[in-house]
Amino acid sequence: MKNLKMKSARVAKDLSQQQLADLIGVSRQTISAIEKGDYNPTINLCIAICRELGKTLDELFWEE
Repeated sequence: MKNLKMKSARVAKDLSQQQLADLIGVSRQTISAIEKGDYNPTINLCIAICRELGKTLDELFWEE
């Protein structure tokens, strides 16, 4: 499932995939794969993404 919540939070912070990747220490391809739903990130990576985007785990990764 695509993670549109993560993508919209990233865009709202005016960050490119590469900028977000650099901030949390992963590749741009990792960010792209998470947003496309092709990669299931670890909890530590989820937390790092949430911290940079100012969101909670529930806001970005909870499926309704």
